[in-house]
Amino acid sequence: MPTTTHIPVLLKETVDALSIQPGGRYIDCTAGSGGHAEAVLEHAAPGGQLIGIDADPDAAAIARARLARFGGAALIVNDNFANLEAICLKNDFEPVNGILFDLGLSSMQLSESGHGFSFKHGAPLDMRFGPGQKTSAADIVNKYSEAELARIIFEFGEETRSRQIAHLIVRARPIRTTDELANLIERAVPGRGRIHPATKTFQALRIAVNQELEHLESALYQAVNLLGHEGRLVVISYHSLEDRIVKNFMRGEAAACICPPGLPQCVCHHQPRLRLVHKQVVAPSLAEEKANPRSRSAKMRVAERIIGNEEWQETAQRLSQLAGNETSGWKHPDKLRMIFGATLNLN
Repeated sequence: MPTTTHIPVLLKETVDALSIQPGGRYIDCTAGSGGHAEAVLEHAAPGGQLIGIDADPDAAAIARARLARFGGAALIVNDNFANLEAICLKNDFEPVNGILFDLGLSSMQLSESGHGFSFKHGAPLDMRFGPGQKTSAADIVNKYSEAELARIIFEFGEETRSRQIAHLIVRARPIRTTDELANLIERAVPGRGRIHPATKTFQALRIAVNQELEHLESALYQAVNLLGHEGRLVVISYHSLEDRIVKNFMRGEAAACICPPGLPQCVCHHQPRLRLVHKQVVAPSLAEEKANPRSRSAKMRVAERIIGNEEWQETAQRLSQLAGNETSGWKHPDKLRMIFGATLNLN
């Protein structure tokens, strides 16, 4: 099993942002090596519980071993966070006090997984988070049309030289390894700046292989559905495409009106489900950037769940029914009050 030490990014800020309560329920949607999850469980003691999710079976195994000391308080699931609601439903784990997404790759995935995420280590062109996924980076590089390759590299990598890179890739096929592809891109992108010329293309391929942006959008909606009143949603992203999705989602869910501009009056009747905790992103300190260079591009956004009167009534009715179900983990009214607040009437 890989053993690279992964330093959790914005660890203290994450603990603060989640506003962790003893006995609370939390989800780490990107468990990785378990660093954030471990801190959450420590602060949620006594009685706290956590589900950690990771699509990479190696990462899930590492997190499971790291959190073994918490016993049944920690459940690690090898799955994609696109299935967030289904995972929680299966494990009777809702509502929750806080949900974390740390969208960056771990040190282990970059250096030791052998899945080809990094151009710094020769490996097969794979880039799949989980073994059950059908399409690999090699499939995209060697089978997609030049136009489709250029689109992927431009849209997901924001690479301005996408056409030149796609053209060279098609001419050089077949390309089987990460170092072959990285060397080829160096010829297409002259000069060396602060980042390696292959960085954006590798990012684009990884996003396309794992459908990361589509899964993120879906999982954010599911996360809001799972959060109890005043539960926190915390997302750490590392590139502009992810951050833009998170920013737009949180702002949309926090808006009182989402009507198109220019209408004389509101007709959408939109009910906000989130409150923005910070108007601006939370970024690593200079000290953290120096200690962990991979944290430099990190941006944290935080929102808090709010529940309107209609949703309060629907939730109270649903959970009151669960409270009377002997097979449900929510059969104790005190647990419901702890999650949803003392104003929830369960009598």
